[in-house]
Amino acid sequence: MLNGMRRLVFAAVLLSGLTSAEPLRLAIAGLTHGHAAGFLRSCQGKDVVIVGISDPDAALHKAYAERFHLNPKIFFTSLEAMLDQVKPEAVAAFSSTFDHPAIVEAAARRRLPVMMEKPLAVSMEHARRIQRAAQQSGIPVVVNYETTWYRSHAAIYKTIRQPAYGPIRKMVAMDGHEGPKEIGVGPEFLNWLTDPVKNGAGALFDFGCYGANLMTWLMENERPISVRALTQQFKPAIYPKVDDEANILVEYKGAVGIIEGSWNWPYSRKDLEVYAQNGYAHAVGGNTMRLREPKAKGEQQPALEPLPADEADPVSYLTAVARGRVKPAGLSSLENNLIVTEILEAARESARTGKVVRLP
Repeated sequence: MLNGMRRLVFAAVLLSGLTSAEPLRLAIAGLTHGHAAGFLRSCQGKDVVIVGISDPDAALHKAYAERFHLNPKIFFTSLEAMLDQVKPEAVAAFSSTFDHPAIVEAAARRRLPVMMEKPLAVSMEHARRIQRAAQQSGIPVVVNYETTWYRSHAAIYKTIRQPAYGPIRKMVAMDGHEGPKEIGVGPEFLNWLTDPVKNGAGALFDFGCYGANLMTWLMENERPISVRALTQQFKPAIYPKVDDEANILVEYKGAVGIIEGSWNWPYSRKDLEVYAQNGYAHAVGGNTMRLREPKAKGEQQPALEPLPADEADPVSYLTAVARGRVKPAGLSSLENNLIVTEILEAARESARTGKVVRLP
């Protein structure tokens, strides 16, 4: 009964015209990224109405319509037709990474903000297409990482930048899980995750991007000096076309980053260790931080503060960006993620050649 009432309210909103107090009119571009389901769940209870969903696959339309009790009339096979017909205020992209430039360019022609799932792009060529579209149209483009909304990471940033800790010397990011097939991702997701063109690589791009994103943020968008990487196939029978193990060494002036992205962890993890000259902070998942303060004899585990409401989750953040309350910065920003793409592209080349890649 309650869901039916909500649908009636949303229908009334769509017929009544816009006011400043109305829900954000949001369009979804693509359904092949498995995170689309979690995003739609996150929209429930938020000041958002899904006005259109585009994907070429009609079977996905039916599956998502049934799963989330959505009106079949909001589904489109054409992104352009959807954007022109439903007139959204913002676009959330859940396609393959390879398709990000085309989605951003379509949104930019209509002056619509875009949020896409990590990473930004499969190459610097694609990243520059996105950058040009954003600059020419003036739209915000933001990248969604699960780890952006971790209270532990916000606490690390606030703590480790205190002068008493001294400069950052080492960062270690450990991200991944047992493997996409092993954890049961949908076939439409697995198909492009294991495609070196559509994903850019395997675990190298899928999970290497988290560490590159966090390290770029912690280093205040400093570009690295060099990148070296080793990729491996521990499970070639499952992932014959892409790496399933990636280790990246990122050299900064006075600091080093170690990125461990893998589809071979015995459990799912997204952990970060940051060592400054006089202390350290470790994020264990999203809600725990272990800390050793300068001159302290032991380790602490402080309580973590909640994130600001507009920065607590991707739906709230995209709404705040689209409504002009927040200017994209930090982990979600295009500036950060252009550097992330540069690191990942250099890592892919280093793994291919066995050589250190120096950034120009």
